[in-house]
Amino acid sequence: MYSTPARIFSFILASVLAMLVTFYPPAVSAMQHGVITLVIWGVCAGFVHGVGFDPENRYWRAIFSPIVAWCLMGFGLFRIGAGYGLF
Repeated sequence: MYSTPARIFSFILASVLAMLVTFYPPAVSAMQHGVITLVIWGVCAGFVHGVGFDPENRYWRAIFSPIVAWCLMGFGLFRIGAGYGLF
C-alpha cells in the first residue's frame, strides 16, 4: 500500500482527476456539491499519498490513506463516466 508503484498510481490518478476538474468543468457540473467535495477529498488524499507524505497522527493517516483516496477517486471517475453514458 505504501510501495512506489502504489504512490505513482495515486499521483497519476489524482493528476488526471485534478486536470479534468480544472480544465473541463462540464464533466463535474452535473454532480451535486457533496459528491464533488468527496471527489476533491480523494484527489487531495491521492496527492498526499502520491508525493510520499506519511502523517504521523492516526486520525490524519486514516483520512489521507491510499484506500480512501482510491475509493473516492474511483467513485469520481465512475460518476463522470456515468454522466457521459459510459457505464
